[in-house]
Amino acid sequence: MAGDGAHASRSFAVILVVHLAVLVLWQVAVDAFHVPKFILPSPLATVQTLGTTGYAWGSNTLVTALEILGGFALGALVGVALAVIFSWAPLLSLMLLPLFVTLNMIPKVALGPLFIVWFSYGIVPNILIAFSICFFPILLTTARGLREVEPDLLDLVKSLRGSRWTLFRKIQLPGSLPYIFSGMKVGAILAVAGAIVGEFIASERGLGYLMIQVQSSLDTPAMVMAVVLLTLLGVALYGLVLALERMFVVGDARQT
Repeated sequence: MAGDGAHASRSFAVILVVHLAVLVLWQVAVDAFHVPKFILPSPLATVQTLGTTGYAWGSNTLVTALEILGGFALGALVGVALAVIFSWAPLLSLMLLPLFVTLNMIPKVALGPLFIVWFSYGIVPNILIAFSICFFPILLTTARGLREVEPDLLDLVKSLRGSRWTLFRKIQLPGSLPYIFSGMKVGAILAVAGAIVGEFIASERGLGYLMIQVQSSLDTPAMVMAVVLLTLLGVALYGLVLALERMFVVGDARQT
């Protein structure tokens, strides 16, 4: 346990140093080459935009965070639930999974105007766009994890007359957890992209909406700051998934 904690601390320190080095190099390069602010602002000039009240950073960031988290949570819930249903009903999987593959090929940008027509402006259509992008990888990886179960374990449970629920709870679900979290990590990244796609198409609030507003005035520092905040939101969601994976997958492995 102590060795794992020390290794995690060293890894975090290395990651932090690399990120700080990139910021320092960015600042030095902009100052040394006198790069105009509208082309590439320095990190200091970017951070200074947080003091400008006209951007409403807090409310716009909160709106985008709700869209990302809502789309991701809905995608994880629906993706895992459908994968479980497909594992219990192979005929239904044969009928519907190819349909989901086809629907996933639709460019999500093309769905944006339709969502606006159906659900009007606001957070809801952006949540649905984020969901439409992130749910499919979770569905596929979870379905694969539920299929890849040791045949000997299945035969053992069946020989003991275990119910389908017992088989799922004791064998399939624990064995599929690495696949589920793998899909959720991909989904966390895609949920950020989905929310921003929705805000770019039509929105009245959010970081994507703010970027469109400041683009016309070449306010590059504000645009870069919006990108930084989006990145932090994505990193936070990804870190949450990693923490849950460590809790449920790594923790179970240690107990066994």
